[in-house]
Amino acid sequence: MTSTPSATRPFRVTDLGTLVVMPWSGEAPDGSDMPYLLAYSLGDTAEGPEGTGVAVARLLGDNGMPVGGVVDGTERPSLPFSLLVESGAAVLSMPGLNAQCLPPREWLAAVEQRGYAYLILTCRAWPEATPGQAVTPEALAAFAGAEETLTAAAHVVLPARRLRG
Repeated sequence: MTSTPSATRPFRVTDLGTLVVMPWSGEAPDGSDMPYLLAYSLGDTAEGPEGTGVAVARLLGDNGMPVGGVVDGTERPSLPFSLLVESGAAVLSMPGLNAQCLPPREWLAAVEQRGYAYLILTCRAWPEATPGQAVTPEALAAFAGAEETLTAAAHVVLPARRLRG
């Protein structure tokens, strides 16, 4: 039996495992709140965290989002990732999938003021931070601020869009 190397196999969304999007806001260097979105896999596939890390890297690379780099989506209207903020919800759209979250009021106010959110989509899995379970501010700061999280991520300034009515 032969197998297809992962580099030539078509990308499958299921290879990402459970993708979680976590919103928070924090003080930026300019003194005002910055709305952040942290997107990560739980690493819950047969290949485990290493496999989901490869899948996230592939999703990023296939869409021109360099791991370890910063993309300013305000200057790239054809960016294949988008953010819709409407009725108190945030929807992150990526090729082949959407992820929705309910951000806190502070995050919504910050995205309204800035017109964008700062997305950190990391290849590093975080199996301990499962949906529905509270994550302490300390745990979030430790994971999101860890060098291995940040260097294994694409950083994207993502314009916030709204429905037109």
